[in-house]
Amino acid sequence: MTEHSQNFDYQAALAACARHDRHGLHALYEQEGGRLLGVVVRIVRDHALAEDIVHDALINIWLRADSFDPARGSARSWIYSVARHLALNTVRNRGRELGLDQHGAAALDARQSYEHWQQSRDGESWNDHGKRVEYCLEQLEPERRSCILHAYVDGCTHHEIAGRMGAPLGTVKAWIRRSLAALRECMA
Repeated sequence: MTEHSQNFDYQAALAACARHDRHGLHALYEQEGGRLLGVVVRIVRDHALAEDIVHDALINIWLRADSFDPARGSARSWIYSVARHLALNTVRNRGRELGLDQHGAAALDARQSYEHWQQSRDGESWNDHGKRVEYCLEQLEPERRSCILHAYVDGCTHHEIAGRMGAPLGTVKAWIRRSLAALRECMA
């Protein structure tokens, strides 16, 4: 697995996938496979299931690469959205299968997820980038940090976050948008 590279051409890799060039998919997997798995594990909380979802996401990326539209966002974001949506759908479907009620879903709050995330870090493998992310998250106001954690750790939709936070949907969307901008600035 390679380190995240600013020079990696995600759009070219997707174009190769659209042409059914296996090297494009292999390059995407080598570049992002581990991070995709990390995102999906945080959403589904099951490593084996997450591996299956990443596999399915890569197949979807391969099959749908020609639908990528650079006018709507970056290629890297598109790749992550494919994996994230599959993971969220899996959680929703499993919730229905398990009969997860509204109270049970609300019990998975952002603070607990954040504390679990902090406790699960391996000090020796935790890199400077991760420490920077933690620092930048701590700079956000608590309700905005919770919105980000609900979205990207718990895998909640904006509607679900609004329900958990007891805030209007538009406010939640604005908090997330502004918080992501603040995180990008802090990480720069």
